[in-house]
Amino acid sequence: MQDNGKSTLAFSLSRELHSRGKLSYVLDGDNLRHGLNKDLGFKPEDRAENIRRTGEVAKLFADAGLICVASLISPYRRDRDTCRAMLPDANFIEARLQLCEARDPKGLYKLARAGKIKGFTGIDDPYEPPINCEIELKQENGICPTPTLMAGKVVTYLEEKGFLEVI
Repeated sequence: MQDNGKSTLAFSLSRELHSRGKLSYVLDGDNLRHGLNKDLGFKPEDRAENIRRTGEVAKLFADAGLICVASLISPYRRDRDTCRAMLPDANFIEARLQLCEARDPKGLYKLARAGKIKGFTGIDDPYEPPINCEIELKQENGICPTPTLMAGKVVTYLEEKGFLEVI
């Protein structure tokens, strides 16, 4: 997924978790590509390495007891499955955000559909949607929910599954 609100949602989720006294950290794909992953491009093997490195960092945060919210484009199932395998039990929760073109603040989807941006995930570059994701966030009655409402849905899931219980 491209600029579909994933970062906005991730930071809204982090704020909601913080308001409940939970430590979290957002690993934002754009920010990671300015530092840790700045040596990577967008070829399939670079994308795989970007996801792998992010998964390793997320695992370190999880080992330290933080809730890690990874907000990045991950077009290939095998890369997401590799990250899932890094974490014990059910500690990898995959959310599918189906709001891409409905939420396009930078107009990138419009440019990609017009052929002005090449290699755009989900348009002229592959995107393999999750088969069995834990959370699906999508339009409701043709309307994109606000980031706060979507973050609330994620928090509700985390509560129901016992991830936010005090130990």
